[in-house]
Amino acid sequence: QVRVVESGGGSVQAGDSLRLSCAASGRTRSTYSMAWFRQAPGKEREFVASLVIRRGSTYYSDSVKGRFTISRVNPENTVYLQMNSLKSEDTAVYYCAATDYAVPTTLKERYTYWGQGTQVTVSS
Repeated sequence: QVRVVESGGGSVQAGDSLRLSCAASGRTRSTYSMAWFRQAPGKEREFVASLVIRRGSTYYSDSVKGRFTISRVNPENTVYLQMNSLKSEDTAVYYCAATDYAVPTTLKERYTYWGQGTQVTVSS
C-alpha cells in the first residue's frame, strides 16, 4: 500500500501564488507517476499535472500550462505543485495521486492511491 498526504492549500487572491506538497510513503518503490487532480463543486475531478518519477518528465492540462509547475525533490516520493498567477477558476479541492501504471497517463482511473485533498480558494 502507498499512503499519499497533501498539504499547503489555503485562501489567496487572484494573481497570487501557492505551493502544494505531496508526500508518498509505504511501498513506493514501484510508483511510476504522481499527479495532481482537482475537483470544483459540482464538477468532475480533472487532471492538472503529472510527473513520471524516474524520468522526470512532466505533463500539464491546457488550463494550467505556463502557470503551474510540478516538481520533485529527493526523496523521489515527494512532489510539489507550484501554482502561480492563480485565477478564481482554479478554486477546487486538489488531490495528489500515485500510480504503478507504467505509462504516463492523465486518466484518474489509472491512479490507485489518493490523498484526502486540500482546499484551494482563489478570490477575485
